[in-house]
Amino acid sequence: MAVSLPLSGQKFLLFTGEDYEDLELWYPKLRLEEAGAETTLAGLEAEKTYLGKHGYPSVSEVTIDSINSADFHGVICAGGWMPDKLRRSEKVLSLLQEFNESGKLIAAICHGGWMPISAGIYSGVKVTGSPGIKDDLINAGAIWEDAPVIVDRHFVCSRRPSDLPDFCKGILEVLKAT
Repeated sequence: MAVSLPLSGQKFLLFTGEDYEDLELWYPKLRLEEAGAETTLAGLEAEKTYLGKHGYPSVSEVTIDSINSADFHGVICAGGWMPDKLRRSEKVLSLLQEFNESGKLIAAICHGGWMPISAGIYSGVKVTGSPGIKDDLINAGAIWEDAPVIVDRHFVCSRRPSDLPDFCKGILEVLKAT
């Protein structure tokens, strides 16, 4: 008997790059796949191996520049130091703006919130994130709360790796896959 998985047929984009936070990329990726989704790792270069802050490798399957937001149901923005570099990419910013305009999942954890901040999509959104970017979030017009997870419409935010179970539950809640 075949098991029906709640996210079968859905596709999700995960940004990767040098010094990503290992758990914040891999935990949601594997959780989405466990629920039947397809995931794509996209970096500034295709087929490049990027090392996480703790040395775990990820290989970008495609370039960020080749991504079309219409092909995905949502995006995961992991933390680490990677977001500080990726938020300088016009394509990353336009993708996030397109996901927002379409009301698709935008999930950011820890320093991953830097990317939606730079995309200008957090104004009036209830969020959390690493305490290190609290001022950035507030200055971007977001409504800050210190909590393990915040879900506001299609936005899901968490603070740090220890919040990952709540973060993934929030993602599944938005996707109605709980």
